[in-house]
Amino acid sequence: MRTPAAILMASVLLAGPVAAAEAPSAATLKAQKALKDSLPFADRQDYDFATRGFVGTRADPVIRRADGGVAWDLTAWDFITGEAPGTVNPSLWRQAELLRKNGLFQVSDTIWQVRGFDISNATFIKGETGWIVIDPLTTAETAAAALALVNEKLGARPVVAVIYTHSHTDHFGGVKGMVSQADVDAGKVQIIAPHGFLEEAVSENVIAGAAMSRRATYQFGYNLVPGPEGQITSGIGQAISKGTMTLIPPTKSIERTGETLVIDGVRIEFQMTPGTEAPAEMNLYFPDWRILCMAENANPTMHNVLTPRGALVRDSRAWAGYLGESLRLYGDRTEVMFTSHGWPRFGGDVVRDYLADHADAYKYLHDQTVRLMNQGYTGAEIANRIALPPALARQWFNRGYYGSMSFNSRAVYQRYMGWYDANPVNLAVLDPADQAGRYVVAMGGAARVKALAKGAYDAGEYSWAATLLNNVVLGNPKDAEASQALARTYEQLAWQAESSLWRNMYLSGAVELRNGGPTPSPVSGSPDIIANLPSPMIFDLLAVRLNPEKAGNAKLRVIFAFPERKERFLVQVRNGVLTAEPAAEGEKADATLTLPRPLLMQSLLTGAPLAAKVASGEAKIAGNPLALQRLTGWFDQPTPDFPIVTRPK
Repeated sequence: MRTPAAILMASVLLAGPVAAAEAPSAATLKAQKALKDSLPFADRQDYDFATRGFVGTRADPVIRRADGGVAWDLTAWDFITGEAPGTVNPSLWRQAELLRKNGLFQVSDTIWQVRGFDISNATFIKGETGWIVIDPLTTAETAAAALALVNEKLGARPVVAVIYTHSHTDHFGGVKGMVSQADVDAGKVQIIAPHGFLEEAVSENVIAGAAMSRRATYQFGYNLVPGPEGQITSGIGQAISKGTMTLIPPTKSIERTGETLVIDGVRIEFQMTPGTEAPAEMNLYFPDWRILCMAENANPTMHNVLTPRGALVRDSRAWAGYLGESLRLYGDRTEVMFTSHGWPRFGGDVVRDYLADHADAYKYLHDQTVRLMNQGYTGAEIANRIALPPALARQWFNRGYYGSMSFNSRAVYQRYMGWYDANPVNLAVLDPADQAGRYVVAMGGAARVKALAKGAYDAGEYSWAATLLNNVVLGNPKDAEASQALARTYEQLAWQAESSLWRNMYLSGAVELRNGGPTPSPVSGSPDIIANLPSPMIFDLLAVRLNPEKAGNAKLRVIFAFPERKERFLVQVRNGVLTAEPAAEGEKADATLTLPRPLLMQSLLTGAPLAAKVASGEAKIAGNPLALQRLTGWFDQPTPDFPIVTRPK
């Protein structure tokens, strides 16, 4: 799962109060019953796999940070038991029930997993002298708790190696809860990752981080309280832990499929899968044990080809291809499969059928989207037409708890066609609020539109009701009646949603409407991520903050020198554009700023003025002392809490 660093310092576990929600309507209850009747709820195989090998869990359910705050509460989802309430899609309730199981589970004689301590799993391999850990969770606090549980139940052993399966934060962020940088530097611990890991891990969300993080608060239900009317699950795990995200760079990079390592007596073969669920990702095979680790390439749900928070579109065709390659390479040699989310699968036939059907789902998504695209259908039209064939759709692991066919088909369309649907009317469009206001006038005014929306709501046509009310709200955000009506409409859509993310986004929208303004976003910050940013990326970040209206026609050249890194960069501004390139000795500039790189990073992240560092002597400026003041005066800070349901002014 690609998780923006900004939300890793927070969690749905400590969200604000939720206003009284709308009860499920007769139309919602009817839709839920129809879905339940269409799916094989009598199939209990997942319940067997999700509970098999349970060893035990923590005596204290609360995992705390050093400051005493709660990083994770194992009891937060204890309400998920019994039949699904009317406010939760029964299929999503089933998924949440499976994912809420927490503790230490034995996968084989030599492999255990800690599940339910974070959104992801931590896997422990018993080597000759210590533990080999695969994916050490999202934050140090939950990772440390997982390791403590393993040592308590199985006997204390040192961690001798950590393997990151891919470059997403929920698969490396807890590393310092299990090992120290000092032990890695001393050679006591190996850190192993796929080729390109570090660059992808630290670059994620840097350029568009503010917008992605804001949207992620909706995707993960940051402002929703766990409960039958609030946050239920994230589809691949319950939520993101509220702790400290860390990073230790790899000491060993895996370069190719078929590469084999012997780590603490354990033989591991690697399969490279770049461009699938993550830009840098790999699967692991244990040939001596006939066990396969599929990282996050295979999940207990259809995954996202494009995350709702925003990201580069993934390649569903390549994803399907690598799943097929896994089946060819390891299918006949595998008896147990585990992943970094969800639960293992046991039995060679079960694993082979799973890999084949999961691969077919992604291939079907790709091929049928392109087929319809080539018949002239647009992304929205394809989303309303595409569905998996029954044989694939009835497989629980192909259901849309995290990704969905509807959302993913639009992502495939975007990958090939971009945002433009070829209709010239969409070449020059009005602002959404302007367009909405004109629609309302054309339809006879706000009262008329609200009456039409009420009729649609009463008929159970919630998508149409939401469309009508959205125009009223965008045209006049002060229309409280329309805002409340749209909020209750979103709640009906949430109660029906099988996708955990759609549910979170509908309910987050309802919270914003009921509160009368934007909901808060968490504070970003991870010193380890910041420390590992390549210096050129710092200036990429500066470039997207430059306000051309403030800079005007000005021209400026400033050299930034980082003496501890022996780096010098020439930053130039002209035509409202900021560029940066390595600066040669003797390069002429209006000013040269010499400072430790962490000071510049601190200023970027906190907004603290660099002038104070110059005054204190921590930074030195040569040349025109006003050049730095001019440059910093041209930057805009991101707006972390911009509205989503309404629009920025």
